[in-house]
Amino acid sequence: MIDTPKLTARQQQILDLIQSAIARTGAPPTRAEIAAELGFKSANAAEEHLQALARKGVIELVSGTSRGIRLQGETLRSIHESRIKQFSLPLQSLAQLALPLVGRVAAGSPILAQEHVDQTYYVESSLFQRRPDYLLKVRGMSMRDAGIMDGDLLAVQATKDAKNGQIIVARLGDEVTVKRFRRNKHLIELHPENPDYPTIVVEPGEPFEIEGLAVGLIRNTMLM
Repeated sequence: MIDTPKLTARQQQILDLIQSAIARTGAPPTRAEIAAELGFKSANAAEEHLQALARKGVIELVSGTSRGIRLQGETLRSIHESRIKQFSLPLQSLAQLALPLVGRVAAGSPILAQEHVDQTYYVESSLFQRRPDYLLKVRGMSMRDAGIMDGDLLAVQATKDAKNGQIIVARLGDEVTVKRFRRNKHLIELHPENPDYPTIVVEPGEPFEIEGLAVGLIRNTMLM
């Protein structure tokens, strides 16, 4: 049995906020977003609480990234036992959803074509506020600052629609990519969460299609 670290009411509130942000957008919040949500005067106050949570072992802070907050594997399991929902690989006995894991997608073929499915993972449906349809293996570090790393499994809900600011799986011609969506009057922008990568601008008439919406994340370290 894993002992759940004792948290103050404020620490628990921040932990809940992190979970809620991941459920809503697929990424943890920034320090500024935590401060704004909880009425702190500055992001420094949020940082102090995050450091305290890190010392208690419930989160890991990744330096150099604005969204570098990771919930720890043991914390995920103890959170689940406390009925606080989070993205993790649950015990097999609790499994309810069978999600296909999509590897590389061949040019021009449906993303869920049988030849793209590497294997199937069984996860508990209540871990997601929005029901995912499949898992996509992340390749590259273009979404690093959103906490999405190379090798992670992104839980995706199949849809053709998205709102500005949401993280989507998009098809650009023969390529499938994960980016933050923004639609302007005349064009679409796909923003990375890593300054080393350029924003992709989709002009009118260019081949573009939304394949799905990010609704959760399974950390690659939890697959070892």
